[in-house]
Amino acid sequence: MVLVIGTGGAGLRAAIELAEAGMDVLAVGKRPKEDAHTALAAGGINAALATMDPEDSWQQHAADTLKESYLLADPHTVEIVTRGAALGIDDLERYGMAFAREEDGRISQRFFGAHKFRRTAFAGDYTGLEIQRTLVRRASQLPVRMLDSVYITRLLVHDGAVFGAYGFDLNDGTRYLIHADAVILAAGGHTRIWRRTSSRRDENTGDSFRLAVEAGGRLRDPELVQFHPSGIIEPENAAGTLVSEAARGEGGILRNALGERFMSRYDPERMELSTRDRVALASYTEIREGRGTAKGGVWLDVSHLPRQTIMSRLPRVYQTLLDLQMLDITRDPIEIAPTAHYSMGGVWVSPDDHSTDVRGLYAIGEASSGLHGANRLGGNSLIELLVFGRIAGQAAAAYSKGLTAQPRSAVAEAEARLEIDGLLAADGPENVRALQRAIRNTMTEHAGVVRDEEGLRAGLAELAEIDARMENVGVHPDIAGFQDLAHAFDLKSAALAARATLEAAIERRETRGCHNRSDYPDMDPALQVNLVWSPKTGITRESIAPVPDEIAAVMEEVSTEGKLVE
Repeated sequence: MVLVIGTGGAGLRAAIELAEAGMDVLAVGKRPKEDAHTALAAGGINAALATMDPEDSWQQHAADTLKESYLLADPHTVEIVTRGAALGIDDLERYGMAFAREEDGRISQRFFGAHKFRRTAFAGDYTGLEIQRTLVRRASQLPVRMLDSVYITRLLVHDGAVFGAYGFDLNDGTRYLIHADAVILAAGGHTRIWRRTSSRRDENTGDSFRLAVEAGGRLRDPELVQFHPSGIIEPENAAGTLVSEAARGEGGILRNALGERFMSRYDPERMELSTRDRVALASYTEIREGRGTAKGGVWLDVSHLPRQTIMSRLPRVYQTLLDLQMLDITRDPIEIAPTAHYSMGGVWVSPDDHSTDVRGLYAIGEASSGLHGANRLGGNSLIELLVFGRIAGQAAAAYSKGLTAQPRSAVAEAEARLEIDGLLAADGPENVRALQRAIRNTMTEHAGVVRDEEGLRAGLAELAEIDARMENVGVHPDIAGFQDLAHAFDLKSAALAARATLEAAIERRETRGCHNRSDYPDMDPALQVNLVWSPKTGITRESIAPVPDEIAAVMEEVSTEGKLVE
């Protein structure tokens, strides 16, 4: 049996591949599968289908991806994804997904920032939701067992190989001891450790990072976090909720509090269609230098677009702002600020099959690393789910079939039980939610859009204080459920992810892509490497393979023009 942890797009695609191969598969998620994080992805999914621009190719898609990664993406990983992208779209069509189409039946594709050609397929601005629904529907047609509201607390490992996982039911606390030949980790990234984030409460808290590291895995480039340019500011409980990049793709304009269209200062050629890192940094700079709104934001205006365009191309943005702020975007601008959006680093994996340092353990989706480098192209995350979901599913199936026996460890199982028992008995004065907020405050203050050595070291000092306070937490599940226990594990994950991020951010003494060091404003060729972290070894540097000639031939020079730091 293969266990898949996470029922978003990556986990479900892997589960489908396993079931179609005749494997016994169990997929567990802590959220309802219909409402996994993938459902929030709005803008689109990339593949060089050449339906709109015949000159597009997988090589050009790869070149754009590598260029915008600031040469930190793994070229082999990039090639696998861009070569396999069309098959990923075919799979979705086979499962019954309804893409937006041209009048002659071709799949529509639109521009996203920094793509050379139109290669982003979409379904309105509900693309991720439609993909999630499609995958849930397909998985339900197969013998895929799916469990919602199961929180995995620990991977079970013996002699360097995974043999299952341990967890509990969020509603009634029922314990789960799951034995599995292989485990696919698809439980997301760590963007919830910032105060303003496009992730919702209790998701992307670094679960994947902690589970993998405690099992013996490593993290790659945890400091490389994409801050999306457009997160809403209000209301407080929804701060950071995303306004899709499609709003800029369809012609939205950014203005500061003075009414200036400020992207002309930062990227006059591409303006609002510039890369995410540049637009986020531009907005951050406008706000920091006093040209932001009274609430600390800038304005994104689509009100000049035809109402029909907004209603057909941006229905989710329209509905979200109406629901949260009673704001009609066909008439009024949206107040936004940069928001922690995507973990471009993650668990270290092999590019070929996304296996980790732990035998039988695979990591995919936002939990993994290798494709995005220092800046992710919009639309690449959704296609990554499909390509490596399929590949990791195949690899896990082959690994499982190749086992003649699987040793287990009663000690590992006992430790997993005792970890939960210890937290349930904890009755200290420290509040888990307050400590989570303390970590988010620390990361927002010291490891946000712009960083420096002094701030990062101050962040580590604050984190050490939080770690000490974590020894005295109180955990109190009640008749409503075991969410408080889940929050305690979320806190453990957040603390580990924060430490990895801060330590790697200190080591990357340069400005590259999403990583802006005001004390090191230039790119350092010596740091064109991946930074690999574990609590045992600290930071090590990993060299990056050369770019294949057929991709290098269509790559443009990586430019830092218009990329300003404070």
